Amino acid sequence: MRILMIIDGLPGGGAEKTVLTLSRGLVGMGHQVSVFSLRRVCDYEIPDGVDYQIILDTCKKPWRKLTELSRRAALLDKAVEQAQKGGQFDLIFSHLHKTDRIVAHTKTIPREKLWYCVHGMFSFSYLQHRHGFSRWLKRQKIKRVYENSNVVAVSKAVLRDITERFDITPAKSTVIHNPFDIDGIHQRAKEPCEMAGQDYLIHVGRFHEHKRHDRLIKAYALSGIQAPLILMGNGSDERIEQLKTMATAAGVADRVILKSFVPNPYPWIANARLLLLSSDCEGFGNVLVEALICQTPAVSTHCPGGPEEILTGPLARGLSGMSDQQLADTMVDIYNHPPVIDASTIESYSIGAICQQYLSLATEKK
Repeated sequence: MRILMIIDGLPGGGAEKTVLTLSRGLVGMGHQVSVFSLRRVCDYEIPDGVDYQIILDTCKKPWRKLTELSRRAALLDKAVEQAQKGGQFDLIFSHLHKTDRIVAHTKTIPREKLWYCVHGMFSFSYLQHRHGFSRWLKRQKIKRVYENSNVVAVSKAVLRDITERFDITPAKSTVIHNPFDIDGIHQRAKEPCEMAGQDYLIHVGRFHEHKRHDRLIKAYALSGIQAPLILMGNGSDERIEQLKTMATAAGVADRVILKSFVPNPYPWIANARLLLLSSDCEGFGNVLVEALICQTPAVSTHCPGGPEEILTGPLARGLSGMSDQQLADTMVDIYNHPPVIDASTIESYSIGAICQQYLSLATEKK
């Protein structure tokens, strides 16, 4: 098959990693995969065999925001038409809402082959701080994109959110969890780690407010755990200074280590005593599965989204309440009494199994 992935850039995030993992797996299965990025930013290595193109908008006119969606959609249409001279795409996947809004304005992409991949909880990310007319307008804009369209959600919670909270009826919908190159992660986790042999906790994720590093730092201080806490991710200089100030205020500045995002975080995850997730909301929670693959116990807030679909059975002990103290108590419990991680629990996330679910969408009936 010929498959096209469209995404608004490839910075170091979970959805971006998912796109490239899927692409690598599909190429490995003998399919032709193109990745069209709508921005130049790329923090990941592009897999061998993937046709990677940047569809760049270079408009500098003062009114560019007013015409952005239609203008960028036209650029995308042109790129798709050019690519399809070598054969029609059998499946087209649009990832992330900014991309979806642009793709919804295209004229040449056949809707029966197009699937919008929804990675997050829209009610949280787009409605939480909106009220009145602004909230109503955003709901209408979201509904305009996804109503009567094909939707892939990365978790049951994400699909419920978009259909129930926004009163959207997709043409077709399905839940497909994110894929993981389990063997590849095992292999990469064996690479050197400068803190191997030491006890430490780790959080891997963007230095963004919704990851709630403030909650994590306070919980870490309350836990009394003396092993260092590593915060791995990227963020603005202002945000990094804020995190340092938080650690100082909590009295743990000497034990909180900020480390920039690295393309291979798996040695850091594999050598940690605990992986922590403190978000208010997670569409799926890639890093939780990555921790389980690395045999590292995981603790996550029991937030709306995917964590409760990942941390099941004995691993559900790692789901904490949303307060600082509840998170601290769960950290202490799992730190002192880690659950056994059964390798069979992560087999369903294998890249082969997930890629097959995506390929089956080519024959999906309404």
